[in-house]
Amino acid sequence: MTDERPVPGHRATAPDLGAFDHLDAPWGELSACVVGAGISGASAARALRELGARVVVVDGADDEHARSRAADLTAIGATVRLGDDTTLPDGVDVVVTSPGMRPDAPLFAAAAKAGIPVWGDVELAWRVRPREGAAPWLAITGTNGKTTTVRMLASILAAAGLRAEAVGNVGTPVLDAVLARDERGGQAYDVLALELSSFQLHWLSPWQEGSRAPRMRAAAVLNIAPDHLDWHGSPEAYAADKGRIFAGAEVACVYNLADPATEELVREADVTEGCRAIGFGLGAPGPSGFGVVEDLLVDRAFVADPRTEAAELAQVADVVPAAPHNVANALAAAALARAYGVDPEAVREGLRAFRPDAHRIAHVATVEDVTYIDDSKATNGHAAAASLAAYPSTVWIAGGLAKGASFDELVAGARDHLRGVVLLGADRAVIRDALARHAPDVPVSEVDATDTGAMDLVVRKAAELARPGDTVLLAPACASMDMFSNYGARGDAFAEAVHRLSGDVS
Repeated sequence: MTDERPVPGHRATAPDLGAFDHLDAPWGELSACVVGAGISGASAARALRELGARVVVVDGADDEHARSRAADLTAIGATVRLGDDTTLPDGVDVVVTSPGMRPDAPLFAAAAKAGIPVWGDVELAWRVRPREGAAPWLAITGTNGKTTTVRMLASILAAAGLRAEAVGNVGTPVLDAVLARDERGGQAYDVLALELSSFQLHWLSPWQEGSRAPRMRAAAVLNIAPDHLDWHGSPEAYAADKGRIFAGAEVACVYNLADPATEELVREADVTEGCRAIGFGLGAPGPSGFGVVEDLLVDRAFVADPRTEAAELAQVADVVPAAPHNVANALAAAALARAYGVDPEAVREGLRAFRPDAHRIAHVATVEDVTYIDDSKATNGHAAAASLAAYPSTVWIAGGLAKGASFDELVAGARDHLRGVVLLGADRAVIRDALARHAPDVPVSEVDATDTGAMDLVVRKAAELARPGDTVLLAPACASMDMFSNYGARGDAFAEAVHRLSGDVS
């Protein structure tokens, strides 16, 4: 898969979407049920109302916050039904769901029985975009690194002088971006960089030649590791949903040479004829690949002769931080940008201009020659493993909600990097047991407190275990909602505790 051959593919049969497959009926004649009144649901309701459709929004919540959202939606002409997101309203032509709604929800079963299509916000965005001259989509998914990579891609596209935006599962809802207009009334964007979650991808219609199902100009799967299994039901179903991003891809399917599961998704993809398989990795690239030669990021895919030529894109030092997994993210972003025709100089300038969001391997402070790193965004074992691999000697802070995951593989792979471990959160015992099996000589300290002072105790225990030159790494491998409102709040609490430890409380 590192040569010039197109991606092999098979042809799937698209489901019967009735009148909605051609969408010739004016939107004003159609009625839609939007499931969920959160960010994506509200975006869908606004878009449908702007197009003239009749809209019923259903949401299972009926608290003060939900009623406030309902008032906003009622003001634009939508009907809102709170406290019931299980009953299909009468007379609807299509259901548009928020990404996180479980596919086995009763409302979706009722829709299937009635022959009513169910779309996510991404499918709706694709179907309402202009038929001529619409901004192409460059899309990214994976278990980890999606947000960083899509923002890198947007930075590269901007450096090329393109009007681009990171949308989808991050930043602007994709529907809002598709419908946005510039001061002259034209489309606001030349190209869109999409981050797509497994939930969003699950709701995409199967693609086949000639269908109106979504397809990407180019797409990338960064990595695959078991996640959200309580929602998808199995690792195989989770991976299959991730693979939907390649369906219909026009120019390139980008995969991770270090993760065979991503290449397998490319092999199974049904794509546009001529689409190429493009691998990226941290070694020297082969033809049709992206990789690293000495301290350079190199493209051997989008050059005149991939057998004999390579394009220098950037230096490793242009990627901040230059941790191995972040360099891999940069290569994936560069591959998508090059698939779109961006020149090497823009790749370099875009990477130089990019800085990661908070709580992603962020340096907090150095205290008594011990470095404190906030990677609270590492909410699963795959992400935590990447962080742990970047530091030679680490006091690891881990724990939270495990989401049904096991940690044996993570601990076995990281044990040689561990000076010690501090555990917190509801499911810390699962990690403790894995440490006992695979790293029995590593000192482990537990914090069972869950109040606002718990992180101070965690940081103090980590400081006691650390030695000069070590890294104290918050990479919890778990979700945060057992103790914090989100991973950002967890990271903030860690940083504040580190600053109190250092005496810097300004």
